[in-house]
Amino acid sequence: MTDCLFCKIVAKEIPATVVLETERALAFRDVNPQAPTHVLVIPKEHHRDAAALAAADDGLADDVLAACHAVAVQEGVADTGYRVVFNTGPGAGQTVFHVHAHVLGGRGLTWPPG
Repeated sequence: MTDCLFCKIVAKEIPATVVLETERALAFRDVNPQAPTHVLVIPKEHHRDAAALAAADDGLADDVLAACHAVAVQEGVADTGYRVVFNTGPGAGQTVFHVHAHVLGGRGLTWPPG
């Protein structure tokens, strides 16, 4: 998609602080971090949201989740705990309509927030 921010990051048209890249996924630091570790993990292919990712070809969602875990290991939060969040749709707070997982860690992440 020519107007998709994350597709432009994948195409290297917009800079990002990339922390991990695989054949099918890209992970980069969130520009407005909500935790000491806040990395976005996206499929390189454009899919609108988590529902579209789930309906994509076999293995793509697995690859994205594996990249999320690899980021957690690399960032040093895998052993202490981390959160993976997919916001799906505007009512859930999705503002960029290219599916992305937020990998959050590095501090206590209780639920519900408060």
